Amino acid sequence: MGCMNKKVVVASAVCFWVGLANAIVPNKLVSGGLPAHTGAATTDYLTDGYLTNWKSSKAKEIALNVGEGPTKLRINWESFGDCAWATDFTSGCGHSGVALSNFKILTSANSTNGSDGDWVEAASIKNNPVMARGVDIEFAGKSWFKFVSEGDVGQILEIEAFDMSAGGTDTWFFMGTSISQMGIKQQDTDSTTAQLIHARFPEYTPAMLRGGIGCINSTEVVEHLSEYLEYAGNVKFWAIEMGTNDAWGGGDWNLATYKKNMQTIIDSAKAHGITPVIARIIATDSSKAGWQVNPAFLEAIDNLTEKNNLPKGPDFFAYFKEHPEQLASDGVHPNGDKKGGQAMHHLWAEALAPLYAAGDTTSKERDTTTALKPLNSIKLTVQRIYASGKDVVIEGLSGSPIEASLVSATGQIVSKQNLSLGSRQVRFANIPAGKYIAVIRYK
Repeated sequence: MGCMNKKVVVASAVCFWVGLANAIVPNKLVSGGLPAHTGAATTDYLTDGYLTNWKSSKAKEIALNVGEGPTKLRINWESFGDCAWATDFTSGCGHSGVALSNFKILTSANSTNGSDGDWVEAASIKNNPVMARGVDIEFAGKSWFKFVSEGDVGQILEIEAFDMSAGGTDTWFFMGTSISQMGIKQQDTDSTTAQLIHARFPEYTPAMLRGGIGCINSTEVVEHLSEYLEYAGNVKFWAIEMGTNDAWGGGDWNLATYKKNMQTIIDSAKAHGITPVIARIIATDSSKAGWQVNPAFLEAIDNLTEKNNLPKGPDFFAYFKEHPEQLASDGVHPNGDKKGGQAMHHLWAEALAPLYAAGDTTSKERDTTTALKPLNSIKLTVQRIYASGKDVVIEGLSGSPIEASLVSATGQIVSKQNLSLGSRQVRFANIPAGKYIAVIRYK
């Protein structure tokens, strides 16, 4: 399977991406940087992609011209409040904020300024209680869409529109506790997880909703699971950070309940076509917090991930154990001044990168003849993989390889090469010492 020396360890992984349940279909962002028309005025901050710029709108009508082309759109919006996704899902903390509750989304084919022209109703939203949500609308033959609100709209931070014409599945909900409320939404970052993924894989523009709630634990999530599914059940992935409040104090008295609750969340997500990705619980700075997460909770997450065949999430525990300076004075939460939240975005992006490296299995350019063959009829082999000095060499490729990647133990793509269809060998030059997986992608 692989050869090693004292400096470089490599394993091979012949990966059949055809039919992979977690392969992601791109959904292009079509609203980025467009002017948002609010009556006589326009704004640029509602579509700038910077979810922590804290500029917000209270306009009751907001229109965007994304142009003709998409037949379906996913419209995401984010509101401010106190940065919690919902205000009444937990009794441990009080949360506040006005959600974008009662409004319609209209579409037009002939408007020139967002106010004139003919408009038809594409969606009607009633009594929405959450601060981030996405809805899908029909858009064939249209070029404009518009939010028309009936009441108080609160503080709208961002509106994004994604082209879902090809059945995009790059849609994410980041479920979490105060760790995510602060780190993923409240604190400044150089780039969001979505922007980091786009930078590495330009064809992808993840539709990202942030759902952290301070003080919530897994029991309260289960109690409100029907609401999570109602308001965030139309995405394909749940990126879950959950367990700090379950493991609070360092004991294991709540372990059985936590494991049961997390399995319920996983089962419910899967039943709705959602793939969960679970992060390992963030480490504390025990010198400040006075406690550390019990290892049994980390083992539970690892076992749940393996048992349910889930993609691995980021290891917040290992990272923040090594970087306690990025934790706040309480020793528990990420420190915004020290870029703790920024680190969380980067860790999520690194963990999710292998899913994007798999590529889009619905591409029209794929070999549909090969795709229909049973796997046991496809003879693919890797005769030899070894380290030669600082180079990693793969020899004896068979079949029709089209891409080779070298992936670090943390999931980061260190090197990637496009291969000609007749390739029998690939060499990765000047690779740093470490452990790697070589992934060969076939046509």
